[in-house]
Amino acid sequence: MTTKITINNNGSIKVEGEFTILDREGNTYDLAGRDIVGLCRCGHSKNKPFCDGSHNGEFTHEAKAFALPPKKTN
Repeated sequence: MTTKITINNNGSIKVEGEFTILDREGNTYDLAGRDIVGLCRCGHSKNKPFCDGSHNGEFTHEAKAFALPPKKTN
């Protein structure tokens, strides 16, 4: 299965499929066999980078897809 990333309204980033998550130093997070995780977008989670639901009532964002401007070339 390919990796699918969904930006949820008023909440987390849902990542599902085959993936690994690394910290800044290249260490792999132990996902305990999960193939779906929620990543925190609001900054309130006590389990960052993972979502723990702390955003409820504290974070609003309507996820609506759009096109990025062209990639800059030097």
